[in-house]
Amino acid sequence: MPQPLSGKDSQLFRQLVKQYEGKTYKKGLKTADQLLRSVPNHGDTQAMKALIMNSMGQGEEAFALAKVALKNDMKSHVCWHVYGLLYRSQKNYEEAIKAYKFALRLEPDQMNILRDLALLQMQIRDYAGYLDTRKKMLTARPLIRQNWTAVAIGHHLLGDYKSAERVLQSFEETLKQPPPKSDIENSEAILYKNVIIAESGETERALEHLDKVLRNTLDRTTALELRAEYLLKLGKKEEAEKAYRTLLDRNTERRAYYDGLEAALGLDRSDEGSIEKLMEIYDFYAGKSERFDAPRRIPLDFLKGDAFRTAADKYLQRMLQKGVPSTFNNVKALYAGVDKKATIEKLVLGYQSQNSMNGSADGDSATVSDRFQEAVLYFLAQHYNYHLSRDLSKAMEYIDKLIKMRPKSVDYHQTKARIWKHYGNTKKAAEVINQARELDLKDRYINTKCAKYQLRNNENDLALTTMSKFTRNEAVGGPLGDLHDMQCLWYLTEDGEAYLRRGNLGLALKRFSAVADVFDIWQEDQFDFHSFSLRKGQIRAYVDMLRWEDSLRAHPSFTRAGISAVKIYLRLAEEQNDKSSQKQSSDNAANDLERKKAEKKAKKELEKLQKAEAEKKAAAAKNNKAKTVDGEVKKEDTDPLGKKLLETKEPLEAALRFLKPMLEFSPKNVEAQNVGFEVHLRRKKYLLALACLNAVKAVDPENPVLHEQAVRFRQVVNELKDLAPQVSETIKSTFTIILEDADLKAYNSEWQQKHADSPAHLRSAYSVRYILDNSTKAECESDLKSLLDSPSMTAEQAMKGLEYLNQWKSDESTKKAYKEAAAQKWPEATIFA
Repeated sequence: MPQPLSGKDSQLFRQLVKQYEGKTYKKGLKTADQLLRSVPNHGDTQAMKALIMNSMGQGEEAFALAKVALKNDMKSHVCWHVYGLLYRSQKNYEEAIKAYKFALRLEPDQMNILRDLALLQMQIRDYAGYLDTRKKMLTARPLIRQNWTAVAIGHHLLGDYKSAERVLQSFEETLKQPPPKSDIENSEAILYKNVIIAESGETERALEHLDKVLRNTLDRTTALELRAEYLLKLGKKEEAEKAYRTLLDRNTERRAYYDGLEAALGLDRSDEGSIEKLMEIYDFYAGKSERFDAPRRIPLDFLKGDAFRTAADKYLQRMLQKGVPSTFNNVKALYAGVDKKATIEKLVLGYQSQNSMNGSADGDSATVSDRFQEAVLYFLAQHYNYHLSRDLSKAMEYIDKLIKMRPKSVDYHQTKARIWKHYGNTKKAAEVINQARELDLKDRYINTKCAKYQLRNNENDLALTTMSKFTRNEAVGGPLGDLHDMQCLWYLTEDGEAYLRRGNLGLALKRFSAVADVFDIWQEDQFDFHSFSLRKGQIRAYVDMLRWEDSLRAHPSFTRAGISAVKIYLRLAEEQNDKSSQKQSSDNAANDLERKKAEKKAKKELEKLQKAEAEKKAAAAKNNKAKTVDGEVKKEDTDPLGKKLLETKEPLEAALRFLKPMLEFSPKNVEAQNVGFEVHLRRKKYLLALACLNAVKAVDPENPVLHEQAVRFRQVVNELKDLAPQVSETIKSTFTIILEDADLKAYNSEWQQKHADSPAHLRSAYSVRYILDNSTKAECESDLKSLLDSPSMTAEQAMKGLEYLNQWKSDESTKKAYKEAAAQKWPEATIFA
């Protein structure tokens, strides 16, 4: 039992609780101290004081005081509740749940504790526990609708659709009169019930229910979409056709509705007999308004031959006459078909020829307007810049013509910068995009693009200055701090990759860790929606959010940053191995000298950055003295340069923060599996490494990196003598890429011959040759250089060659000769300069 207080002290305690809830923490501390002077060992007051201290950033002191409070009053549910809240603030959800459950033993019907417990159980996806807690809350307060809805959600997420539906039905039966049509919560609950019925597999009953409640739903678009989907699924084609036509009357630009209508009519785009009927549909909707784009663009996906040429000609002329800048982006998906790409190119070149339309399918030769001619040139510039139709010299010729016509066009300068980027000249790309930015200083988009190009050119400080034009520079940490607060993933990733290219591993890892922190915040932020969504009745959106959060780290931004971070940790692991090895061959003396030079250069740059960071910190401290709110302390970054991250003693274990989510949520990402293999092989987790190999094999069995890693894996497992019998047996049965008794040199030679026309595969073959026999180093270097003469070789692939030379620890003269040869073939690429 909580310690009793006098009437005056009880009033003070209630005031203390209100001050905490109102976030007036300084006043709350004074009130708590006043109470404790009167009752020094009052556990509840000490617990509330600990809660306030924790909110003010004094976490360690708060925990110490909370433990004292528990010692003074072990049977106080308030003390245990506060103890759980402290653990919850540290994201230690398991311990918080234990504390809540202990508090509930003392006070089983305390609604605040039950609510907090339910929220945490949902956060950790303990659906069974959540359902049990919510049932208790429903029993205590059966008149509140959200308690019924929460129990239904618990059943639904556990897969018990019948019980979920029954709970929602039971609440509807308790209503003495039907809610008004304007009741959003009721409308959402009705649609949620319908979704549950549909997910249970009873589509027919879901349709019947939807027909009954359709008039009472406020989200009419969703209801109509569900109805059309159910009709199509049940094979009621005529009714489904009417339903999709109703939806198209509401929104003629939605492609999904056209797909549904085609399915309802039983039309197949690959069937030539269906083409005429398909065109009737699209011509009908195109004729409804001159503004509609979808019914004119979609037929280009399935038309072929002369029919495609005629339709494409009509579509392109319509768009180019209007001068629509996005015309190329609208049709570039068609370039996957070689014939369609050639047809579009021929048509547009015809429009451009002699300032007339003599390239059109109908032979019209009317004079072209200036706007049309300008749009045609812009289309061609983008066409020749696109990777499936790339001819950068032609693209540059067209864009230069356009810039002469309109020297102040932001779009044209931006396209020119993109052409330079594809040349590999990041310096000129950054200069041109900056010219585009200066043409419109109020355009946030072009400002952002400029910063990205500057980062691609490794100009980190300049890029931050560019971004500062549109950031809250008075925020703690300046522009960079605001970009962190705004969770600007693209900037953090690009900034990290630029530092990685510059060799500043600390700051690179700092940025990639910041990306991971953003995903942690997103996962944590869902906590507030567990109560908010129920309170507002947005149930369907809430369930969708939960399912999205469950696969949150499948996001490409996490994978991209994660792969780079894992590569840094692998480098750190290699450096630790190099330092721990006591033997160094005389052949590595030159490499050691280069390494020492690089370390010296990196140290100087680090000292420079530390000095700049210290100056920024001093300026920020001067400007931000008054930037705390009622005692709430802003967290200070104790490792601004990422030095502590680099000092980790177990880099391979640290890499698992990024690697585990990637392998779980992005199993088909080949590069993620490749780096996963490298980490697990070094950790001597051979079955996990084998799982990565098999995952890559399932996606891309001819992957070049897979070839290298499979050979290395076979080498390792053949040499191991102390493998556990179960592990050895599993490897024998599941590692089928290379047989146990295979001649690895012969296997590599066969693989090389099989892929004789692919530079990427040949590089891997040379790498394997070097792995199997270090004495072939000179031959491998020579063959790698000769690959530059291959007609299918790209600048990006040539850059990969440099990575192999670094792996083989080639001397500087070899690398220099390789760069010079590459620079002759790609004179504009700055990487080879």
